Amino acid sequence: MQALSPMEISAVRAEFPALQIPDQCVFFDNAGGSQVLKRVADRIYDYLLTSSVQLGATYPTSTFASTRVIAARLAIAELINAADAHEVVMGGSTTGLMFQLIQAILPGIQAGDEIIVTNTDHEANIGAWKRLQQAGAIIKVWQVNTESMQLDLEDLENLLSDNTKWLAMTFASNVLGTINPVTEVARRVHAVGGRVCVDAVAYAPHRLVDVQASGADILVFSFYKVFGPHYAVLWGHYELLHSLANLNHFFIAEDNLPYKLQPGNVNFELSYGCQGIAEYLVAMGTQFGGKGSRRELMQFAFDKFEAHENFLAQRLLNFLNSKSKVRIIGMRQVFEGNASRVPTISFVVKNTQSETIVKRIDQFNIGIRFGDFYARHLIKALDLEKHGGVVRVSIAHYNTVEEIDALIGHLSDILQ
Repeated sequence: MQALSPMEISAVRAEFPALQIPDQCVFFDNAGGSQVLKRVADRIYDYLLTSSVQLGATYPTSTFASTRVIAARLAIAELINAADAHEVVMGGSTTGLMFQLIQAILPGIQAGDEIIVTNTDHEANIGAWKRLQQAGAIIKVWQVNTESMQLDLEDLENLLSDNTKWLAMTFASNVLGTINPVTEVARRVHAVGGRVCVDAVAYAPHRLVDVQASGADILVFSFYKVFGPHYAVLWGHYELLHSLANLNHFFIAEDNLPYKLQPGNVNFELSYGCQGIAEYLVAMGTQFGGKGSRRELMQFAFDKFEAHENFLAQRLLNFLNSKSKVRIIGMRQVFEGNASRVPTISFVVKNTQSETIVKRIDQFNIGIRFGDFYARHLIKALDLEKHGGVVRVSIAHYNTVEEIDALIGHLSDILQ
């Protein structure tokens, strides 16, 4: 764990206009939404002012716009390591894409098909799947171990059967921060003939997504958590997406991917803007001294980001661990055995409403948050409703040592 050097963190922060504003808030609510790259905003601005026309026409501006939107899809395919850009489905939000996915899956569900969900996920990856009950699907819940606050693979084995159709889980919890063993879970689910849908919203800002290595059949996340606009992506194997029901107009061909799963088409300017995320990662990888392909440069950048985030997270965890009144919700260290976590850190304070802590921090112009973060089943399972949910500090790679120390200093006064 090593923080970025002063020169490196300065280069990172220079990419985010919001971080240049004098007396700007300190952003520790990054799991709710990250700051936006100038590269992204510039692309959106340029698209709207120079090529905002309908695609598919033969006149030059339309063909130019089409080229831009297709290039953006190719860039996102590269970012997530999709084998084919036709596997990249984009839409307004992860929640929206999940409900679209369920509508496309619904005709293929039969009575008795079993769907496994966890009680650790954001509701987007629970509630959507429960809608398949209308077709006779049976919902099973993989419950969190309330002592370890992890999902035990032994418990999963008791839920799997020859009727398992889908398992839906999070790559990293937006409350616990724990990175789940998705690849191993996928291996076990595939062994009984099932498929796996992974919510990577809380994972993608902190690790380079590799859909092929993940073992997932479907993977989804939001760009507005990954330094981009309020937009999202869903990836699936080509053959799987091809087999799903058409969500578009009746005359759209069944093999017209991703269009058949993008009713109304994509948002052109936001799609084009998202290309700036990949550009940024390549630029940072190069600036940090990385070598190799664009994906290798992205990975080099994320490795540096991860080490920096771990340094900041462990600094905060050490402080929280020293307070007897504090209960950390999730792993108490960045690494515990073979397990690791993202720098999304939740805690509660004995006999204290979480809202009280957050509102006291507000006065110092530091943005943290409290609540259930749409992981309501988890908050209930861990008996955290009595606190009004958790206090959550979610760190991004553009946060500084000075910022985390300032937060710790204020929390120290509050938690005396």
